Amino acid sequence: MSMQPIGATADRLNVRAAITPAVGAPFAIETLVMDPPGPDQVRVAIRACGVCHTDLVLQHGALPVPFPVILGHEGAGVIEAVGPGVTDLAVGDHVLLSFDSCGTCPACHDHQPGYCVEFVPRNFLASHAPQDGGLWRHDERISANIFGQSAFATHAYAHPRNVVKIAPELPLDVLAPLGCGIQTGAGTVLETLQVARGEAVLVMGAGAVGLAAVMAARIAGAGRIAVVDLHTNRLALAESLGAHETSTDLAGLAGGFHHAIDTTGVSALLPMALDKLVQRGTLALVGAYAPGAIGIEPAAVMSMGRRIVGVVEGGIDPQRFIPRLIDHYLAGELPLERLITFFPFDQIEAACAQSASGAVIKPVLRM
Repeated sequence: MSMQPIGATADRLNVRAAITPAVGAPFAIETLVMDPPGPDQVRVAIRACGVCHTDLVLQHGALPVPFPVILGHEGAGVIEAVGPGVTDLAVGDHVLLSFDSCGTCPACHDHQPGYCVEFVPRNFLASHAPQDGGLWRHDERISANIFGQSAFATHAYAHPRNVVKIAPELPLDVLAPLGCGIQTGAGTVLETLQVARGEAVLVMGAGAVGLAAVMAARIAGAGRIAVVDLHTNRLALAESLGAHETSTDLAGLAGGFHHAIDTTGVSALLPMALDKLVQRGTLALVGAYAPGAIGIEPAAVMSMGRRIVGVVEGGIDPQRFIPRLIDHYLAGELPLERLITFFPFDQIEAACAQSASGAVIKPVLRM
């Protein structure tokens, strides 16, 4: 679209958004002008958005996002407008937002959209088509398509591929984190690893992703669930959610695990975790890892028939998996409220700071 004038018109809205102006800069909540949705877009009035560790990674430039940018990728809200050609969504639909995908590549056809060939441009680069609606500060278009949503705002665009309709009576603010952090941990256990009843599971890291993995392992009937984290308060919560044993020291745990799930991104832990696996055990890499070697001995993998698998977004299809998670929530098996601390939108800096420090497990912003 061409440059747009300042101010709302009959078909444009004034919206508030938390902009990250440059790498490492704090959020600045500003009023922007929002175009009507273009083809393959819907406009969502955001009611709540979870704060994910990946948002902090993006804010500090560790992944290739274009600045200035609007982050936020665990949005939940109500559709207010649909663009041309959108047929399966309607004004008034209550929705959860997840990551975007192309829908046509082999991974998408296999219901594995986290491995979509267009994952990076659609989720990190904020790519958009010329006919897409945009968010404007004066005559400057602000990048607003992170994870196909950019939901740190009162309104966001989304796409049919990353929108999941839910029943209107469900709590949008509680369910918002399903779109990324919770589905990542639970999906790793239930879909990628397909943990079987009686198997032993090691979870490294007791943040939102790790605790979601703990709850999912309990749902799967794991016979032994062990959790490692440096924060004793998080370990206590892990035990109350189903962990059988916890430790601040991975070396102190006995081995014999069928599955080890690393959510920490601390590469130094991986060789030790691998050694704690049984023959044919699997190490799932779920964290954000810095480049560099991790010191794994190939013979320790080959001779024991062990596997190392990378996992993006739990290896799930949000359209199929999020409804399953909602069923578990309604059955009392996924008590999300125990992980969440709510913050007003204007306190986004405090929410992110408490997430980074470990004081809060899952901050959720209410718009």
